[in-house]
Amino acid sequence: MLNKKYIKFLFLLLLTYKKKHLSVFVISTVIVAVLTSTLFISSAIQKDIYITLDGQADFTIQRYKAGKVLNTPESWIDEFLDIDGVSQVQGRIYGMHFYEPAETYFMIVGVDLFDQEVSANLKKLINGIDIDKFLARDNMIIGSDVKKFFDEYQYKGSYSFRPPDRSIKKVYIYDTFPKDSNIVSSDMIIMDKDLARKILGVEDGYVTDIVLEVPNPKEREMVRQKLIISHFNARIIQKKDIKRYYKNLFNYKGGVFLTLYIIVLITFLLILYQRYSLISQNDSKEIALLRSMGWRIDSVIYLKVAENFFVAFGAYLSGVIIAYIYVFFLDAPLLKNIFLGYTNLAHDVSFTPNINNTDLGIIFLVFIIPFLVAIIIPAWQKATIEPTEIMR
Repeated sequence: MLNKKYIKFLFLLLLTYKKKHLSVFVISTVIVAVLTSTLFISSAIQKDIYITLDGQADFTIQRYKAGKVLNTPESWIDEFLDIDGVSQVQGRIYGMHFYEPAETYFMIVGVDLFDQEVSANLKKLINGIDIDKFLARDNMIIGSDVKKFFDEYQYKGSYSFRPPDRSIKKVYIYDTFPKDSNIVSSDMIIMDKDLARKILGVEDGYVTDIVLEVPNPKEREMVRQKLIISHFNARIIQKKDIKRYYKNLFNYKGGVFLTLYIIVLITFLLILYQRYSLISQNDSKEIALLRSMGWRIDSVIYLKVAENFFVAFGAYLSGVIIAYIYVFFLDAPLLKNIFLGYTNLAHDVSFTPNINNTDLGIIFLVFIIPFLVAIIIPAWQKATIEPTEIMR
């Protein structure tokens, strides 16, 4: 049935009723674009976070007392090294620095540049720096969001921190992470471990927490039990628990948005169904004329499905393209804050494409099939009426 004359006739119908199809095309494009944008944003953020988590240690140990996290004694490091199955143990210095005038927090991470056990993620961020030059004075490397904040508040070349003892510690800006380096590092400041200790007020002989590696997955539960027994005031966080937390978080946010999308889609389809149920006199006469020319009912329905499939498929493609440009070229203004949050620093990040073809296929089916069903039913109702009755 698909020959040149049929296709020519199909496009003639599209041009004849272009005003009717245009409004449906625009609304459909917006619906698909919004849903696809949230899918792209969620996938991109999850990719960056999971890459970061994959480079983290298997266990994180914190000292916990009366619901409050305390600094952890460095003496625990040697104890944990003696546990069978543990390959690496490292104490970390990190924390949040509060900038009072703007009520903003910066994440400070202290790094021992000579330590071979620095995590893979941090190695990527500090790779290629001149260590001697970096350590020649108090320097730091800042994320893109921190750089934007410093520029806004006229901190050029350096920034003065206020440690807990209320003294002033001037630190120079050595370099800035690229904007597209990682979403997690955008509001991060990396500096020498001893300098971070002074600014955050971590006492000598203590660290913020301790991380350790257990290469054999079968030994991790045994190691966890030994950690619990060794210190009853220790909070033990496994990497898989952190991944589960973020997965649940994104599933929740994505689920809320999907629910809103379904409500909007159902409303749109009901309006579409009602509109096509009240087919205009010209549409009815067109169907009656085709029937009187010998077209079968299924042929008429097929024509109407094909006509509206072009509209729906065009809207789907347009929506996906617009979403791609909006997220990966324009960095999703406004919408990205639904996932990244509105608190603390304004986010100025670039999303890395992480497109799942399966998800795009599901969006296609969820949108196209209900769309065509809303068209088929009214067309079938008119096609089953005798042409002579319509022509009267």
